[in-house]
Amino acid sequence: MTNFIFRGAAVLFIIGMLLNASCVQNNSPTSVPNNTVGNLNTGTNSNTQPVPTETQTKTTATVLTLPLLDALLADNDFVSEARSTIQVTDEEIDKLKNAARDAVLKLSDDPSEDSSRSTKTAVDDAKKQLQQVLGTDRANRFTQLVDKYAGNQELANPAPNQVPTDTRVVVNAPAYRMDVFDKGKLVQSYKIGIGYPEFPLPTGLRQAKSLIFNPTWTPPDEPWVKGKVAPGKTVEAGSKLNPLGPIKIPIGLPNLIHGGKSPSRLGTFASHGCVGLTDPMIEDFAAKITGLLGEPLSLNDIKGYEKAKTETKEIKLKESIPVELRYETIVVENGILKIYRDVYERGTNTEENLKRVLDTFGVSLDALEQALRSQIFEALSQMAVDATGNPVDVNQNRDSERDKEKKMAKGNSNQGDGRVTRDIKGKKVLEFKIPQLAGKGYPAPVGLKA
Repeated sequence: MTNFIFRGAAVLFIIGMLLNASCVQNNSPTSVPNNTVGNLNTGTNSNTQPVPTETQTKTTATVLTLPLLDALLADNDFVSEARSTIQVTDEEIDKLKNAARDAVLKLSDDPSEDSSRSTKTAVDDAKKQLQQVLGTDRANRFTQLVDKYAGNQELANPAPNQVPTDTRVVVNAPAYRMDVFDKGKLVQSYKIGIGYPEFPLPTGLRQAKSLIFNPTWTPPDEPWVKGKVAPGKTVEAGSKLNPLGPIKIPIGLPNLIHGGKSPSRLGTFASHGCVGLTDPMIEDFAAKITGLLGEPLSLNDIKGYEKAKTETKEIKLKESIPVELRYETIVVENGILKIYRDVYERGTNTEENLKRVLDTFGVSLDALEQALRSQIFEALSQMAVDATGNPVDVNQNRDSERDKEKKMAKGNSNQGDGRVTRDIKGKKVLEFKIPQLAGKGYPAPVGLKA
């Protein structure tokens, strides 16, 4: 995983270090053992894509927000490359640093504070700042450089709700669900916490290459570090103040799968760009994936590593395991049509997207009964709202005049007050049982752990 290093007392970075109790990396384990986990024995190359409509891949844009920009600009390697490839000047770097730092210092994840911000607002803020300082052309090249650092790839034109044929992990953020597949068979499901709208999970194909036990956390020397932790003072593994739990699994800049989450944060926003699990769940997940790789770590093995709380250990996998990050709000699951909230405001709950999903499973939207179609259209409208209940612009032309008036009155944009969005207001999913879909779709959860 590409490393981001904070200046001064900050030894490491991941986007979650931007706020207290966040997804954070410690990039320097105190010991790196020689023991490794076995090859990914799937009968296919573990690094290949799933079997989509096209097998080529393309780079996908990383979701760039000002907090992420703040961390990028603290990485000397990234700044050096930006200077050489985009001709960013020292003066421009300073302007971007000041703007990004101001945004970070205004953020808070205090659960007592309400929020009105959103993904779109956070992304727009960063885009506007980049264009003001660098101009449109170099701003676009800058975001491409961010992509290069992320190492993120996306399937070209993948089929909706695609079921893998290999061994991999699939995360669908709107469903708050992570699945483990073994040679195309779903063997375990987990309910997860996802990144706040201001720190959204990306989409695309990543790779998990190692397990890191007993990660420590060193808060950076920043004004937002407060409470029971202090800048530069290491929070030991196992501490209640350590946001990472007993295990973290890097899956590429700047994201992790890690423990440390309360059960109450599953099924909602819980991190600053990471997949969050409880401690027992991350232990189970580590045992599961190492078992699939042929050299399993038992729970006793895992507990043994965790007992040495002051010794951080990294166990590398001989073969990386693909981790596919999805954003699918319209899902056919075991014969049930599910429409999830568009919590990251990507405009996915549209009639066009619905038709595409249904067509994949041989069902025509026009062939459904009128009453059922009306209910589904209403569900699309209800789920085409962000986490705070504000409508998402999905560019549909079928809104009634009354719906348009409601949108205008409520407003489509969230100006925000600098506080992260912790919870979702309203329903998260609406479901429809459609006879024509019986036995079709993505599999229902298996052994769901929550």
